[in-house]
Amino acid sequence: MELDLHSIHHASKQKVALLDTYYPGTETRTHRVSVFGAGYVGCVSSACLCNDGFPVVAVDPDPFKVEHLADGQAPIVEPGLDELLQNAHAGDLLNATQSAADAINDTDISFCCVGTPSLPDGTLDTNHVRQVCEDIGKALRHKNDFHIVVMRSTILPGTMEEIVIPTLERASGKVAGRDFGVAYYPEFLRESTAIADYYKPGAIVFGQYADDTRSIDVLRELVGSIGVTPHVIPMRSAEIVKYANNCWHAVKISFSNEIGNICKAKDIDSHVVMDVLCSDTRLNISRAYMKPGFAFGGSCLPKDLRALTALGRSMNVPTPLLDAARLANNVQIDHARSLVDAAPHEKIGFIGVTFKADTDDLRESPLLALVEGFLGKGKEVTIYDPNVARDASQGRNFLKHIAVLLRDGMDEVIASSEVIVVGNKYPGLKDALEAAGMPVTVIDLARIERPENGNITYHGLCW
Repeated sequence: MELDLHSIHHASKQKVALLDTYYPGTETRTHRVSVFGAGYVGCVSSACLCNDGFPVVAVDPDPFKVEHLADGQAPIVEPGLDELLQNAHAGDLLNATQSAADAINDTDISFCCVGTPSLPDGTLDTNHVRQVCEDIGKALRHKNDFHIVVMRSTILPGTMEEIVIPTLERASGKVAGRDFGVAYYPEFLRESTAIADYYKPGAIVFGQYADDTRSIDVLRELVGSIGVTPHVIPMRSAEIVKYANNCWHAVKISFSNEIGNICKAKDIDSHVVMDVLCSDTRLNISRAYMKPGFAFGGSCLPKDLRALTALGRSMNVPTPLLDAARLANNVQIDHARSLVDAAPHEKIGFIGVTFKADTDDLRESPLLALVEGFLGKGKEVTIYDPNVARDASQGRNFLKHIAVLLRDGMDEVIASSEVIVVGNKYPGLKDALEAAGMPVTVIDLARIERPENGNITYHGLCW
């Protein structure tokens, strides 16, 4: 992506010139920000915050980085970064130091942008995170003003609660959310397009700690010129968002490469194929299929996965990602089965058995696989599904061993069961569950509204 500094200038809605001289005092903001870690994320964040008029103190133990930033020079290579840092230096907005205490005393909010490299076993090395929290905490111990600590490093869910906050509290002798603020603000900056990504993000995410809205309000001010409404979500959700994003990107790249390898083996231009795939923004590039839930089934997806992987094998083209999709689908079925097995039961009721709602298709239905598995174990099974045929004259979906299990109403199935497996949603389901008069365990595979009935023990599949 070509970097357009003039576009960034207009997007930020500031008077800090990107290609001309910055005039001191123009649009300078009230909040002062210290940025711990002068690596990739720290340098870009510092430059963009200065560009938006916020005074910044960059903090790093490396004297090379500190000296460069203090002189308005970029210690890393990133298009457009030199210009932003030079203007920040000219406008007296950027300082750099090796002293955490000085930085904390001179600012009211700190961004932590330290590295989290991999250990040999694949887990994260959080030593830098722990150390920066120790340094900031010690400085906070001697500061009376309310200070906000914002973690931007990529960390696994639970790290804020298990490492960051406890370390800050121990080192400072203060309480998070009361004596100092804390939040998580994951970064989504791609190398070589980081400044453009900062000003035109796909999403801005803030992880809120308890009821600490004060920290979130300040973060809103810091990104106010960008023009994107932040998602304010629970801390652990914010921590895992970055991983969900990057793993999804990795899957997309591997999927595209796998399709490309098959196409090349059949003398097909893979870029033509993928251009058509990406042109479908209703299903392919959309929210469609992006809601966690139960396994896929039906007449298309399982069959076509098998066919394409078989084609790959016939040409000696490996298809590990497509093979894994089939494996992952079976894992989801096994997960649902384990939830049912964990509940004391002999009588199981199914609400829905077709492979998805609003169809009569039973072909390769994962719900049908569950039913047949429990029948094989000798369980008593009843089913409510208004779309499944009760006799051969009603259509293609008649299965004799299933037809005898069908009941006329959901209430009848619920009343006769110890465990209810909700596979599909139907009108009246909520009322039927709320009316349950006997204890029953609900295994929800369809993301229904959680019942409030005290007789119901509820388990969601992956929520």
